[in-house]
Amino acid sequence: MKGHRFSFLLGAAALLAACAAPSAPAATTVPTRPSEAAAAPVTLNIIMEQVPDYDIVASLTRQFEAEHPNIKITFDAMPYDAMRDKILTSALAPSASYDVIIVDNPWMDEFARAGFLLPLDDYIAQAPDYDFNDFVGPLRDIGVVDGKVYGVPYYNYALGLIVRQDLFDNPDYQAKFQQAFGKPLQVPTTLEDYVAVGKFFKSQGIFGAAMQPQRGYKIFEEWKNWLYAAGGNLLDAAGNVIIDNAAAQQALEMYIDMYKNAAPPNSVNWGFDEALRSMSSGESATMLSYNWMLPTLNKPDGPAGELAGKFALHEVPGGKAVLGAWHWAIPKNTASADAAWTYIAWITSKAIDKQRVIAGGAPTRVSVMQDREVWEKGFGQQYYETVLKILEDAEPLARGARAEEIINEVGTELNSAVAGEKDVAAALAAAAQKTRAILARP
Repeated sequence: MKGHRFSFLLGAAALLAACAAPSAPAATTVPTRPSEAAAAPVTLNIIMEQVPDYDIVASLTRQFEAEHPNIKITFDAMPYDAMRDKILTSALAPSASYDVIIVDNPWMDEFARAGFLLPLDDYIAQAPDYDFNDFVGPLRDIGVVDGKVYGVPYYNYALGLIVRQDLFDNPDYQAKFQQAFGKPLQVPTTLEDYVAVGKFFKSQGIFGAAMQPQRGYKIFEEWKNWLYAAGGNLLDAAGNVIIDNAAAQQALEMYIDMYKNAAPPNSVNWGFDEALRSMSSGESATMLSYNWMLPTLNKPDGPAGELAGKFALHEVPGGKAVLGAWHWAIPKNTASADAAWTYIAWITSKAIDKQRVIAGGAPTRVSVMQDREVWEKGFGQQYYETVLKILEDAEPLARGARAEEIINEVGTELNSAVAGEKDVAAALAAAAQKTRAILARP
């Protein structure tokens, strides 16, 4: 995840984590390998991004240390942009600086194939009660490279459509929309309806969509939801680059139409923080964003102020969403692999994951999202059921050893089209050419 965009969120997250600090659950038995149980004292150094879930994980870890007095945990929490270099430096050293790392999904294939990560299949096989298959399929699949498991889902950042539900339920707006379009005002499920709704709200004095056309990662992360809805993708089933086909052209033309006619003016360089500010201030009616932003926006005394409680989460138009995820992984050069797995198995077990999600963590396990206690103590049945639907039909931005490079090159071309520097066809042709060149490298 591009954590450098989270400066606004971190304040809100601190509030969320502080108010929903996990209560101390009963001691939890989590399957681990016998060899670690009587091991000598060890300190595990863990690198993490300083995002909302970090505070929750750090709080829960105090319970782990109480249950496993021979294992002490130290965290090296930092902004996203600093993580990759530190992880690579540790991976290339004779001995690891980090015993547990968090792997962003564009890095997974690269790190696994470079031999940086330890396969976890044997650990999982020796922990029959761990239930690895309980993680939502698309999330679970990101951690599997060439048939081996290298990562266990930590949290998701799949995108959903967050709306001001009170605006859609407003009888006055409903009547005006019906009169203008000849059909009811509803949360859009198609691109055509999304653009129409966006323009309608702008005509009523509220921007229709707080968009994130920022060059590089952000615009690709947002626009690819539009691409899915138009029937397109980055690659076809055979691995051919198809980002310059008719579906992609339609998706980009509609995205630009929305930007020019419904989004806040001069927002071509907006990323996550700016879009969230627009929504929480009441300036905009919708945004495509991380599903777990809904609890933050609806939190009393949170960033949305008096608007808290008026936001709702829906699937993105078209139904298929962009999937992002962090995974727990063990560096191959750590000297404390068994202890590292003991910690990962504990923090991702059903019992502890339930506590993390109730406290505001992003869900990854099906059983947790279907748990009535989670619904009651967390953010409601509708929220978790919607998140599960989003995750079940989601796909990463890109995969492969050069996924991050592709994401940034395509995102640069998309932004040039939104900014008017290139026409749609030229931008997509350039994006396709660059992607083909990257994939053709040995």
